[in-house]
Amino acid sequence: MSDPTAFVLDSFALLAYLQDELVAPRVEKLLDNAGREKCRIFLSLINLGEILYITERRGGVVKAHDTLALIRQLPIEIPQVDEQTVFAAAHIKANHTLSYADAFVVATAIQENATVITADPEFQSVDALVKVEWLQIPE
Repeated sequence: MSDPTAFVLDSFALLAYLQDELVAPRVEKLLDNAGREKCRIFLSLINLGEILYITERRGGVVKAHDTLALIRQLPIEIPQVDEQTVFAAAHIKANHTLSYADAFVVATAIQENATVITADPEFQSVDALVKVEWLQIPE
């Protein structure tokens, strides 16, 4: 069997899923496929931290802890952030107009040969580096 297709969720994509926004069905389908080992889903540890601080700001520390517990139950792999990843993200940030946290999405996608899942327009600046799948509201 060939290796499953790989995806990296950015913070926007996972928050959209967690908050059941209109673009959530695509993320839900990917998570379902990952649960059945049809694909692999990655989330950078830096982006997990971003999701947690956003959640805590909006709903408090208990909500952030609940969110972390939920994410840990999902079929998402969270690779270690080592020195090489930090240097790669810094290089990406230095040369492209996206946030530092989003640079870790790109670095992870490059390392895992994965497609970025997002609706964040900042990723337009890196579409030559990685494949990007743009979340869209279902018709």
